[in-house]
Amino acid sequence: MVYNERETKRGKTLKRTMKFGVIGFVMLLGYFGFLHMKIQQSIHQKIPENANYLIILGARVKGSVPSLSLQYRIDKAAEYLSANEHTVVIVSGGKGPGEDISEAKAMQQGLIAHGIEAARIMMEDKSTTTHENIVFSKELIPDKAASGLIVSNDFHIYRAVEIAKKEGLDMKGIPAKTPKVVLLKSYIREYLAITKYYLTELIGR
Repeated sequence: MVYNERETKRGKTLKRTMKFGVIGFVMLLGYFGFLHMKIQQSIHQKIPENANYLIILGARVKGSVPSLSLQYRIDKAAEYLSANEHTVVIVSGGKGPGEDISEAKAMQQGLIAHGIEAARIMMEDKSTTTHENIVFSKELIPDKAASGLIVSNDFHIYRAVEIAKKEGLDMKGIPAKTPKVVLLKSYIREYLAITKYYLTELIGR
């Protein structure tokens, strides 16, 4: 009799645990769905012409060669700069482990290879995070520059623009594509990074 009661209690506890587990999983999927929607909204906005300035956010450099993610950012920025000759560009990114040159230097070289004049390129080569990208680049924005654009891979645009707004900048994003080989990993990491950003803003820096 006692054995049956114990088994009954264990069965109820297991069912309760499974129920909460399923509810938690559904809520997590819903939350990630919300984040994905915000990301998609941010990359489908109309991109204004003749922006005063453009900031390219850094990504990994392999030795002195841009990673595919960074190369896509360089290519997308060069496309806009070629079509909007009065827009200046800030390349933003420091030198990390395994990098022989700074990410900013790699972007500068990449833009020049695309035919963008060196005089249009300003370098910010100290930053190591997205927040630092924005804060340090802000110091280089020309006086009276009202409108700006951020270039990054599509998954990254939403958080970057939100950080820029927090720093008082009126910016929109130009999304570069994300390499397929890192697509899933990039989005999952970004969901976590956005969550960290939300929590940081909630409790204060």
